[in-house]
Amino acid sequence: MNMKKKLSIFTALAVFQAFAVGSVNAQSAPQGDTASVNTANVESVEVLKQEQPIAEREVKTESNNKSTNTPPTETKDTQTSTGTEATPKTNSEKPALDGGETTANETGTKPVVQEETPEKVETPATPAQIEQPSIDGTSPVAAGGNLTLYMNSNKMEQDGKTYLAGQPMAVKNGVSYVAIRALVDRVGYGVKYDNKTKETIIISGEDELRFKTNSKDYTVNGETRTMKGPAYQQKSTFMVPLTSITQALNITYRVNQSAKTVVLNLNTKPVASFTISQKEIFAGDPVDYVTSNSSPNGMDIVDERWTGRQDSFDQAGTYTISYQVQDSNGQWSDPYSITIEVLSPNLPPVAMFATDKEEYKMGEKITYTDQSTDDENNIDKAVWENNSLAFFEPGPKTVTLTVTDNHGATNTYSKVITITNETLYSFTDFNLLFTPVGQKFTFNGGEVTTMEKVPYTFMDEPSLLIRSNSPETVNTEGIVYKESSSGQTRFMIHHVNNTGKRVKMYVIATNNNPNPAVFEQQNMGFAGPTPYATVAGKLSIDKWFKSIQTGADQKKEYLQPGESKLILTELNKTPMKEGQVISLYSDAYSDYSLDYNVILVEENKDPFEALPLLPVLDRDGVHNRGTYPNATRIIKYDEHVGTKPARLPLGDNSSDPNLAGTDPMAYTDASNAGNFGVLYKITLTNVAPRTLISFNPRGGKYSGVALVNNQLVSIAEGNVAVANSSEQSVLYRTGSIGESVTILFSAAPGSNLPVNLLFTPLPSEK
Repeated sequence: MNMKKKLSIFTALAVFQAFAVGSVNAQSAPQGDTASVNTANVESVEVLKQEQPIAEREVKTESNNKSTNTPPTETKDTQTSTGTEATPKTNSEKPALDGGETTANETGTKPVVQEETPEKVETPATPAQIEQPSIDGTSPVAAGGNLTLYMNSNKMEQDGKTYLAGQPMAVKNGVSYVAIRALVDRVGYGVKYDNKTKETIIISGEDELRFKTNSKDYTVNGETRTMKGPAYQQKSTFMVPLTSITQALNITYRVNQSAKTVVLNLNTKPVASFTISQKEIFAGDPVDYVTSNSSPNGMDIVDERWTGRQDSFDQAGTYTISYQVQDSNGQWSDPYSITIEVLSPNLPPVAMFATDKEEYKMGEKITYTDQSTDDENNIDKAVWENNSLAFFEPGPKTVTLTVTDNHGATNTYSKVITITNETLYSFTDFNLLFTPVGQKFTFNGGEVTTMEKVPYTFMDEPSLLIRSNSPETVNTEGIVYKESSSGQTRFMIHHVNNTGKRVKMYVIATNNNPNPAVFEQQNMGFAGPTPYATVAGKLSIDKWFKSIQTGADQKKEYLQPGESKLILTELNKTPMKEGQVISLYSDAYSDYSLDYNVILVEENKDPFEALPLLPVLDRDGVHNRGTYPNATRIIKYDEHVGTKPARLPLGDNSSDPNLAGTDPMAYTDASNAGNFGVLYKITLTNVAPRTLISFNPRGGKYSGVALVNNQLVSIAEGNVAVANSSEQSVLYRTGSIGESVTILFSAAPGSNLPVNLLFTPLPSEK
């Protein structure tokens, strides 16, 4: 054997070992899956480094395409620039991704030609561990773009470069297989071999996949899963179903049948972002950066870098800040950038007020004029201290005003005024004359019972009240009310969640008629969830009256025979936490009788599925529930009122008798104590000139609203309640001539009845 032939043998051995170790080195033409390893005739090969893209360096191979008993032919050089020459010729087998779409292989394979016939070199099969990388299991750093696999070919493309796998993408029994080492190298994962368990291991961050030869089972982080075909060895290349890797590692892909490709959607770059916690940034103020980063492959983030970041900015202006992170594979994320506007330093507001005088008599009205300023004209809050409308003791009085701008900066100003020993108005006369509408004052509440009652009469409008208020505190899931109604109906729903769970309340309407029915919501007043019953009650009445004024909450639901629907859906928009209260008022109309169920269930339960299984809850023995007809009460009084102190009682079950009704769930009669849910339409056609109309609670604390001459008036303003029978809240004052006054009132849930409307002649002004 001459030296040249010996050199060819050694070269061939080196080449085949390189093919076995490197996952992307060019392979000799493979046979079928079960074929034995044939000899290879190689003259000379220029070997690529592992996974070097063919676009950078061509592979030049000279080989003989003749059989051993065929005479030599003329030498022919063939250049391979795409790697397709390494693809074996197949018998038009149709690849499919685990039973998915298929395509025919149209790529033929030309054998290459060598200069002379070498001696045959036997290439023995090698175990799978020959495919593993370095001992620590690390893989070459993958590129960042999508990876394109060619069906029935070992060609792979990524970022415009071509690579060769150890074996072509193949199909066995309708399952698509890929060379595992070549794939994970391009994706950027680690791969190693466990000699004890005889398993090939893929590592992606904290995820670990283990495969065994000739087994359909593999594990993902210790959990056993089943592939659609077993892993196998093909000429020392470990082959696995493609979808076992893509599914386990959440890699999406798309199949292009016309191009005969499978494109894996890869994004191996880490991702960086950040926010700045301040809504507004002022020059000189510290800037709070909140970073966020991650790696799609679960790699550790090992470094970061900033551009344009400053802990504080000395000058106002526009700045762009960028942030990047690096993972343990050495890849940097794309820069994440934010452009910020740094404002000039905020100037605090200037608090200032003036009074119309510097010295006042006792009981003399003081006029305060707020003269506070802000450089942005944006004062959010003004808090007064000791700014009484009048003082009733002599001496110096310090009045203070503190203002806060929208950035939280504050400023305070105080002024001293002098009160002399002279008296202009008494405490009582001053409050009757000057306490603003919607505010309260104290008086001798014992005088109220001595006042003459206004001898009014009333008539009722047909409107059926469904009052769901007992049990007010609900301890378990269930039906809190059920009733049937047609025509004009009013819903009053007021409950507290005491189940220990997050719950929702629903109203379900069911049409059990043979004809379609229409449910028309005419208005809506809903408040909550909130921990405060009086707040919810006052706000629900406030919204109800506003809805009556505007008509903004009208809607219709159409129910087919046998159909159930949710109605009054404001009720179930927000879950109720433990201890929270909801309150609802709404008027509605239906053309046919509908069955209504008011239920309370855990927030994630389907109300329609839960309804048949829910118990009917008992009333609590304290609060009221029932169905009451004639729930709109019309009071019209044509006689003079206001010429002397008088009162008009409501909710006392005497002048204003309770509505009589039934409790349909307990099958008993019911009396609507306090007449909660009743809408009073009061018209006083002849109120005397200079009359104060005020609101006085007689049953305890009260917080609500009323519509007076179509103007919404608080009882009392803000979160202040009229605390007891010795306080009254101003509703209206008539002028110098008599007037007709209309008042709409309904008792607010969470408050106490009875109440009185007071009519008091005003003292003369001085």
